[in-house]
Amino acid sequence: MGLLKTVLIVVQVLSALGIIGLVLLQHGKGADMGAAFGSGSSGSLFGASGSANFLSRTTAVLATIFFVVTLSLTYIGSYKPKLSAGVLGSVPVTTAPAAASAASAVAAGASGVSAPAGASTTNSQDVPK
Repeated sequence: MGLLKTVLIVVQVLSALGIIGLVLLQHGKGADMGAAFGSGSSGSLFGASGSANFLSRTTAVLATIFFVVTLSLTYIGSYKPKLSAGVLGSVPVTTAPAAASAASAVAAGASGVSAPAGASTTNSQDVPK
């Protein structure tokens, strides 16, 4: 599960960087008018409007990949495995009761003597008046 999450994070980062680069490479709407007056883009590899179509389609594909990977990472991150019953079929005991008994033992045993099970934790000694 950890390897899958790592691969998905790498794909997400690469697709995000690809989207950023492709958006910066694209020309605005007013760039087509410059091509009509001979700015030289009509003689490019993709033609006058071919590069715009190629860049916009590639951006759409990368955005779709980014969206799917983000949803996958969200699903994997919210996955909670079922509580295992263990080998013998009993549910494992949590450490909360042990922590509570340790705290009462520390409060009662500040003088170095542990208190009996039913005794209160205050130091109320019978002092003659």
